[in-house]
Amino acid sequence: MENSTTQNTNITKQIGVPFSPLQHEKLFFVQVLVGVFLYVNCLMIFTFFQKEAFRPDTRYILFAQTLFLDSILMVMTDLASVGHYFGYPIPCIPCVILCVLMSWVSSGTPLTLVAMCLERYVAICMPLRHADIFSSRTRLVGLLLIWCLSSIPSLIEFFAFVASAPSSFWASSIICSLNALNIHSWHTNLRNAVSQLYFLTMSAVIVFTYVKIMAAARAASSENKKSTTKSVKTIVLHAFQLFLCSFQFWCPLIESAVFEIDFMLFINVRYSNFILFLISPRCLSPLIYGLRDEKFFLVMKYYAFLGINKKTSPFFNSSVS
Repeated sequence: MENSTTQNTNITKQIGVPFSPLQHEKLFFVQVLVGVFLYVNCLMIFTFFQKEAFRPDTRYILFAQTLFLDSILMVMTDLASVGHYFGYPIPCIPCVILCVLMSWVSSGTPLTLVAMCLERYVAICMPLRHADIFSSRTRLVGLLLIWCLSSIPSLIEFFAFVASAPSSFWASSIICSLNALNIHSWHTNLRNAVSQLYFLTMSAVIVFTYVKIMAAARAASSENKKSTTKSVKTIVLHAFQLFLCSFQFWCPLIESAVFEIDFMLFINVRYSNFILFLISPRCLSPLIYGLRDEKFFLVMKYYAFLGINKKTSPFFNSSVS
């Protein structure tokens, strides 16, 4: 066995190294950060389902799916990171299932971001056809397509692992992490190739929508320019979010190289990657659509304060009923 198997064994040996109080403070900070984001995401999901005006809107449906995927991913990766931090080995089969689910969900968010960019493109560049293109039937097909496409990388990893893992590996216990499925170097190369193909394709779609919306913004009248400019900023934020989400596919390579140098440096690098490239991209979704969207923000604030500001929010009573 090589790569992740060797790494897991080495990590198990290193668990005896005492962690400093700073390491425990970092772990506590991550739990607080994940807790805050989960609370905000759950509040936004609740807001989406409570108001009928949001549920038929494609933009908010995709936003709600992003929140759901991000929340599930944060819970699973946080559990894996805590188990990895304390060096708690688990049986191989549950770890493989967890890794496949994390890979599946992590691919769903970037694909949903691309769908949100396409929705903005149609809304700005083809407003008269927006209702026909994004009907209830096409929305359902689009959501199913996102889930199917996001499952392809995880299924490729899973079948590659099953085809090459020795029978003794299934009965073993390992320190579970996302790169636990990469027991051979070609597994890592295969995953990187698939990830980069997805990244290049999604980047091309986002660049296309950005160029088209920019052209529409220059030709827009003063009445529509504000909405178009806001859509351009949204596309830019989605592109930045996609970059951060895609960079996480390179993290296992960086961490494996650092692990060979120093174990504590490996712990610090993994902590930084978890904050920068897994949690940070997920907090941009609430920022882009939750806080920048006046309609959604007012309704969310109403539920956050348990409805005590209903009389002071005429927008809630009229526009979003």
